[in-house]
Amino acid sequence: MPSLVRSVFALVAGIVTVVVLSEGTDALLRGIGVFPPLSEPTAYTNEMFASATVYRTLAGVVGGYATATLAPAKPMFHAIFLGVIGLVLSVAGVVANTVNHMGPDWYPIALAVTAFPSVWLGGRLRVSTRRPVQT
Repeated sequence: MPSLVRSVFALVAGIVTVVVLSEGTDALLRGIGVFPPLSEPTAYTNEMFASATVYRTLAGVVGGYATATLAPAKPMFHAIFLGVIGLVLSVAGVVANTVNHMGPDWYPIALAVTAFPSVWLGGRLRVSTRRPVQT
């Protein structure tokens, strides 16, 4: 597989990892009654938003780790690129929340602030656990 294709695959895999873990945790918490159904978005409390911030940040770490693992070369470059994508998407969430008032202002800001560092940390964890090549 060409290096560019593998790079794109690593980035897409990281994005999918973050989305599946984040949305999956949301669905699980709604399913067991910890979070209210999607039809009641105003029922979310600050504590619920805070817990979502924590597990979404952890999902970012796992996504950064996955991207760095799958990168054909320069794993930190790939993790940083994923972090930039996450930051851009999170800033779009801040703008959307500002315009539509979908929740507390601090929540999308917290996601934007943690987007890049969490993915960077995941990449860094992966790089630090790689074994040197034996010759």
